[in-house]
Amino acid sequence: MTDRNASINGLVLKRYSGFYYVQDPEGELFECRLRGKLQDDVILVGDRVVFTPTEKGKGIVERVLPRDVQLRRPAIANVNQVLVVMSYDQPEPNLKLLDRLLILIENLKLTAVIVLNKCDLPGNETVVTIKEYYRRIGYPVIVTSAADGTGLQELNEVMNDKITVIAGPSGVGKSSLLNMLVPGKELKTGQVSRKLGRGRHTTRHVELFPLPSGGWVADTPGFTVVDNPPIKREELAPLFIEFAGPSANCRFLDCLHSGEVDCGVKDAVRDGTILASRYQNYLTILGEIIEQERCYR
Repeated sequence: MTDRNASINGLVLKRYSGFYYVQDPEGELFECRLRGKLQDDVILVGDRVVFTPTEKGKGIVERVLPRDVQLRRPAIANVNQVLVVMSYDQPEPNLKLLDRLLILIENLKLTAVIVLNKCDLPGNETVVTIKEYYRRIGYPVIVTSAADGTGLQELNEVMNDKITVIAGPSGVGKSSLLNMLVPGKELKTGQVSRKLGRGRHTTRHVELFPLPSGGWVADTPGFTVVDNPPIKREELAPLFIEFAGPSANCRFLDCLHSGEVDCGVKDAVRDGTILASRYQNYLTILGEIIEQERCYR
């Protein structure tokens, strides 16, 4: 049991109506207010804080400890990894969105784990591509079904002792996966729109849930549009992790793997070592970054 009136470290799990809900090292949850000198906008879900218990289940946040990382969207601190969720079908996996999410994660130097949910549905060529190619280049791929519990143990193992964010388009079953990971929470789920082939957003705020097996998972607002990371054109290629080896064969050290001759990356695309759709997505994002650079000159 935590001693009252002794400052201790804790983790902010959620913020609601001016209160911060902080978990202590023993797993006890405290409803906390901020010390007067602190402001609401300086504390995020996921922050490690020093707080003082004042009475049973209540306390005061004294200060915020330094952050390892801060995400802007969703607004959350100290994340270790991101589960990028796609579904077997309804909706079909979107490789353009997958690649955009992966480069954001790589740029933040976080671990990316790809989750293929709804494996109880029939698969397709895109599912096969993700399982074969993305695994081969180094991304863990976990196959799950919230309907029958497939993949639950593997998810628990990869999330143990980490703060994990779940990302991906609407309708892929993110809330259903959270219900499977955190029994009893019964988070609201959305149905896939038959007309549009995509899901409705069901989550409106950020909250961390302690996992029974250890670690925490964030319930975050879903999104389908991803902005490019704030990088220069030459910083994009290293975020495509399989480009590293072939780029050593480029004639030019500053090769952008676009219009240059003797390009090892383009050679790898031609011989099938690099997936053609990944390369095309790279070129699309590269063009967007170059255009942004021109606009800001």
